[in-house]
Amino acid sequence: MSSAGLEGRAELVKPTDGVVSRLVNRRISTRISLFIARYASPSPDLVSVIAAALVALGGALFASGRPLLGGVVAQLGSIIDGVDGEIARLTGRQSKAGGFFDTMLDRLADIALILGVSMAAMYFLSPQIALALAVLAVSADLLVSYLHAVGEKVSGSHPALIGRIPNIAGRDTRIFILFLAGITGAIWQGLLVMTILSYFYVVAKSIEILRYLESK
Repeated sequence: MSSAGLEGRAELVKPTDGVVSRLVNRRISTRISLFIARYASPSPDLVSVIAAALVALGGALFASGRPLLGGVVAQLGSIIDGVDGEIARLTGRQSKAGGFFDTMLDRLADIALILGVSMAAMYFLSPQIALALAVLAVSADLLVSYLHAVGEKVSGSHPALIGRIPNIAGRDTRIFILFLAGITGAIWQGLLVMTILSYFYVVAKSIEILRYLESK
């Protein structure tokens, strides 16, 4: 790839990206976005819908007994989820409405995916334990998003940029863990790892944000 192409891709990377986004997702999504931008100008909102539909479909595939395919489709949706924002930045169509629309779709898709994975986990766990894990996983997922939204509002800076702990439990990482769970067959274990990591991040990052606010 030319140096111009590399620079174009670098400009699409966000400083708040998680580890999986930097090492995996952006390496693919930025190539897709730059290719699309050369030949078409799709609505970023349409791309958001496609990405959310893929993640939700991944959940349905998990629930129907096809975890490997479900994991792959959900991870594909996670990669495509980066394309909408990249296209918006490339074409100058960034907007608060688009960001809000994308965020709401992400939460709905995440819930569908986690519920699908939880249903698949019922093949290995009792219904009661699977239900408890599903509730904890959904709440952990939503808490990370809430932490980022409220943390940025009260501090004026994205929580990933505050303190020493990087963005280790962002949406990219959570879906990637479930992707690995699907392709390895360690379904309930993957769901448990995602939940524990998310809660750890929420607690640890909350402490960092509080210390940051108290120092102001």
